[in-house]
Amino acid sequence: MADRRYRTVRRALAVMCLIAVGAVPAGSSAAATTQSAALRVLQMNLCNSGRAGCYTGRSVTAAAEVISAEAPDVVSLNEICRGDVAALERAFGNVHPGNPVVSAFQAAGDRPSGAVTRCRNGEPYGIGLLTRLKAVTTPYTVRSGIYPTQDVADPEERAWLCIHVPGAVHACTTHLAATSGTIALAQCRHLLDTVVPAIRGNNGYAPTVLSGDLNLRHDHHPVVQSCVPPDYLRIDDGALQHVMATTDVTICCRRSIGMRGATDHPGLLATLTSTRRRPG
Repeated sequence: MADRRYRTVRRALAVMCLIAVGAVPAGSSAAATTQSAALRVLQMNLCNSGRAGCYTGRSVTAAAEVISAEAPDVVSLNEICRGDVAALERAFGNVHPGNPVVSAFQAAGDRPSGAVTRCRNGEPYGIGLLTRLKAVTTPYTVRSGIYPTQDVADPEERAWLCIHVPGAVHACTTHLAATSGTIALAQCRHLLDTVVPAIRGNNGYAPTVLSGDLNLRHDHHPVVQSCVPPDYLRIDDGALQHVMATTDVTICCRRSIGMRGATDHPGLLATLTSTRRRPG
């Protein structure tokens, strides 16, 4: 598991508007005001390994166009090459002028070699996250790993990736097993029941948002809802992509975004809202 902690960063979360306002301390007699904030989360599976039949070579360009048009606050990326993160981070930064942005990447494992899965161009292949920040010194942590449960018939070992800002937000993405619903379900449960609580236990609670291609559906066995903790909400694109969030966040709406045939999945854009109280 990678654990890269950035202790002295002249940047902090702007993002996730979830964060913007702190709660009144217990027992406080101060007057309080209520403030609502919105967070736009964009999930995309870009099929950009160069090895799959859905590869077109156009998906990163299409994704940059969607980011430019929609200006999301968080972007989760599946089936990408490591270099794609840098290209999309530039597009992401352009729609948030004046706000620093942060990116992270985690390669999928490759069982036959014991190393990482690679794209046709030789770059590591896996998943990524983008978030925007504000210029305040705040630590954040990037954590990632390979699931302990894998389909041994599939050479690709599936991974998870999270960016945690203590007391602010915990954003994660994953691309679960495509060859077995039972294994995908076990991976989903491991992430939500074991990984996320462990990170929050070590780094402090933060509202959690998970978006990704889970290769599970709400209407097929095994149903995705069976891995959703009781304190989470969930929406999907009608197929395999999902956004989940802890219930201190409300998922108010969703929209599928056509990718013009550049990849085999639409984009999924979800708007989350949070109401926080602060001293008046």
